Amino acid sequence: MPNYTPRYYDPLDTENITSAICRELENQPLIPLAPEITNFTGSGLYAIYYIGDSDPLYAPLAPHKIPVYAGQSVSHNSATGTANKSQSPLWQRVRGHAKSIGGGGLPLGDFAVRLLRMPDVHADLGENGLRVTYQPVWNAILRGFGSNEQGAATRRSARSKWDTVHAGRSRTHGDSPHDRTKLIEEARVHIARQIENSKNVPWS
Repeated sequence: MPNYTPRYYDPLDTENITSAICRELENQPLIPLAPEITNFTGSGLYAIYYIGDSDPLYAPLAPHKIPVYAGQSVSHNSATGTANKSQSPLWQRVRGHAKSIGGGGLPLGDFAVRLLRMPDVHADLGENGLRVTYQPVWNAILRGFGSNEQGAATRRSARSKWDTVHAGRSRTHGDSPHDRTKLIEEARVHIARQIENSKNVPWS
């Protein structure tokens, strides 16, 4: 093989580190969101999955273990560098999401989560890798699931796409600029595309 050139590999390349983080997250067990997860300390990376069959919009995702939402909690504020006052930011974040799911009228028993405690910089890489690769439907299409209601300005903000499709969360909204039927159809098409593209996950 006279023209052979060996492959170049940098284990500390950003893409390789991201793949390693995402692979490790997906090696973690799927933990049901109901009943409530026992409190634990630390920050890190997480992904929420639909595992049920009662909701026709999300049921196609269940066999493929494609997340509906990916996120992270941090131990320090990225803008100020100050430490998070909570000792359990990852647990608190996921606990809040569980309340949102239930408040939105979705059966909490149909959802599970993967959790991975890790440093902020690595959690950031992992979150970006999950979002770019899977395009989770609550990150990409039905946005607003992860938002927090804070202060009068937020209470006057328009109803999010997530809250338009899953009404009932305990918060005050302004106008509703989105068409629920169109959003559901957009999400359905997106989910079908997610499933088709899931065979190309680089760390599988």
